[in-house]
Amino acid sequence: MRSRGVWLAVVPALLAGCAQATTPVPVRPAALAAAGGAATFSATFSAAAPSREAAGWDRSSSAVGAGGGVWRIGLPGPPGFATTSRTPAVRAAEVRTAGVPAAGGWRGRLDREVGRFLARRPGRASVAVYDRSTGERYAFREGGQARADREPFMLASVAKVDILLALLLSVQREHRELTGSERSLAASMIRHSDNASAATLYRRIGGRSGLTRVLRGLGVDDTWPGTGPFWGSTRSFPADQVEVLDRLTDHTGPVHARHRRFAGRLMATVVPDQAWGVGRLAKGAEVKNGWLPAQVHGGLWTVNTLGRVTMRGHELLIAVLSDHHPSMGSGVTTVGQVARLVAEAFAYESSA
Repeated sequence: MRSRGVWLAVVPALLAGCAQATTPVPVRPAALAAAGGAATFSATFSAAAPSREAAGWDRSSSAVGAGGGVWRIGLPGPPGFATTSRTPAVRAAEVRTAGVPAAGGWRGRLDREVGRFLARRPGRASVAVYDRSTGERYAFREGGQARADREPFMLASVAKVDILLALLLSVQREHRELTGSERSLAASMIRHSDNASAATLYRRIGGRSGLTRVLRGLGVDDTWPGTGPFWGSTRSFPADQVEVLDRLTDHTGPVHARHRRFAGRLMATVVPDQAWGVGRLAKGAEVKNGWLPAQVHGGLWTVNTLGRVTMRGHELLIAVLSDHHPSMGSGVTTVGQVARLVAEAFAYESSA
């Protein structure tokens, strides 16, 4: 049985005068003991930004580039505070984990190519791929022996895909159609990465507890939704986000066909300046990206890309999560190239 991390309740210091709340963060017992049972969680907000966007971790790239009203979140903690229950053994049946000697062939070449690229780049990155056409899976730097490989990433606006999945399943449970308001909010949330829309839908699905319940029910066990209105602080791993996308788009999965088509249309029509990463791999790609400057990393950037793309007959679900970038542009370059490396390997080499 998979061991579970214990939950350490930490208190957000909401410096804009917001009320305090507790935020559960997963840690291993060993990490808790080493830390003396203490950790901190703080959020710093721009006074110029409207309070209704308190959960808005990223805006459009133009707004982020201008630095106006960008929300920042800080999640400092003790050594190992972000370590999760995920182990190499747990994931071995699903993905081939980097850090294990390469088996050779195209996978070994891909390990080396991705490793060499990331060694020249600032920050930290991890990737997972599922080739729905062949059933093959791949992961780089996830669940390995290095401490950094066991730390989850903040999702920022990639969490909006998780919210969309939970919304569609809640509508199905209630045996009804999406309302006009829900359709509009979902479209704005995905296509324009609108944070106010995401906050409204996050409340509608039950917030942290509601999203956690949906994800655990689908077997997505290593994703921890943000507390209160802070959906953007959701933490996860690339393989888990690939699973979320798989549940959302699989024709044999839990989402009805009309809802799958709705989600696919939204992700295929993200506004151009937000359609980088997986969105640049091929025509017709479906994508949702996330980006934010994180106070916990001294203002360095978290940049993520999640999407579905078909290349040479291979239907690929790809998630690249990263952090500690000196700029948003640096992160976009990193996740875009990692996505391209793995996509081309699957498309051109795995079937060779």
